[in-house]
Amino acid sequence: MKIAVIGAGSAGLAALRHCVSGTYDCEVICYEKTDQVGGTWVYREETGVDQYGLPIHTSMYKNLRTNLPKEVMGYPDYPIPDVPESYLTRTQILNFLNSYCDHFKLRQYIRFLHNVELVEPSSGDRKWSIKVKDLQKNVVLNDSFDAVMVCNGHYFEPSVPSIKGKSIFQGQQLHSHDYRIPEVFADKAVLVIGAGPSGMDLALEISRKAKRVLLSHHLQDPIGTVFPDNVVQKPDVKELTENGVRFTDNSSDSVDIVFYCTGYKYSFPFLSEKCGVRVDSNMVTPLWKHLVSIENPTLALIGLPFYVCAFSMFDLQVRFILKYWNGVKDFPSKADMLKDERDELEKRLKEGLQKKHFHMMGFMQEKYYDDLADTAGITPLPPVLTKLHNESSMRFLDNLTHYRESRYRIIDDYNFIQLS
Repeated sequence: MKIAVIGAGSAGLAALRHCVSGTYDCEVICYEKTDQVGGTWVYREETGVDQYGLPIHTSMYKNLRTNLPKEVMGYPDYPIPDVPESYLTRTQILNFLNSYCDHFKLRQYIRFLHNVELVEPSSGDRKWSIKVKDLQKNVVLNDSFDAVMVCNGHYFEPSVPSIKGKSIFQGQQLHSHDYRIPEVFADKAVLVIGAGPSGMDLALEISRKAKRVLLSHHLQDPIGTVFPDNVVQKPDVKELTENGVRFTDNSSDSVDIVFYCTGYKYSFPFLSEKCGVRVDSNMVTPLWKHLVSIENPTLALIGLPFYVCAFSMFDLQVRFILKYWNGVKDFPSKADMLKDERDELEKRLKEGLQKKHFHMMGFMQEKYYDDLADTAGITPLPPVLTKLHNESSMRFLDNLTHYRESRYRIIDDYNFIQLS
């Protein structure tokens, strides 16, 4: 079986590791558009486009530290090496991904500086046709595959809300995708829109340089974190004016910069419409188990769920799909797979979530992992991962300033202890 893997970030590496493990008879090629492994964990100072005219993929900023402890961030068969601290720097994670890549001897399967331009179903012997550009040689190549794993991540295509007055605002407007260092906000009044993980972290980080930070969000529960005096929490933005902002409570303020920490959109610019996968209100559909293209089950999209133990989940998803592609398990009927997705969407909508939250896991993640493991008959993820993930997420909201000082140790599959 010949498999294409698109992207050599943390998901693509997990895909490669299991394709070449010897469990199945697979030939695999991974296409990576940059010159190194690591995906979004690779820090690049430049923003905009690279030397080949392609959009810069990474959203990594210089001072980033993980918002989850390393104890839940490794792979099931390759944990992050033991160091005293639990919350690591971006460099430590990138070094870990490189060591994973080298430990399993994966580099030989990766074609660096190869940008996938088009994936579409094929009428030939193999099911998929892929058009890929060798960026260094500036030539376009064509190849065919039996199956495709899309591992291109989902933190690179900015989601920017349409706000009244956006076009008349005279100051700078910036999305967190293009943020690198806090010095750009020195002595400025900054409106931060969004209080997800990046909005909270970045409001705190830039407050050390900015004159004032207005953190606008619609969280129902108050944030427990005590911010510095120059950070003020505000409700949703009603409109932007030439030199400032008006909020939904009718208060207004003058600002120099609008900083959008409003998340990202799922984007697969290389997938032809014939692939049968579309993005609808940021729900990728129709998919079985948030993973398998129902129209073309030899196409899998690894890593869509968020608020998860990412590297372990990628590993689980890859093991799941390989069972089916290699004929150990049979896919359900198309009608059953569509019903599965429809039922889950209905359930989430009833719980008050929106379509854009379809791939959000958080406190539902353990159920998702167990379902994948039970359905495919594969080794499950230990429940302790979810327990520690949930603990860390609560601490994040309550004590953003200091929660990364905590240190943990996993004792067994069910229990962890806090060391400090």
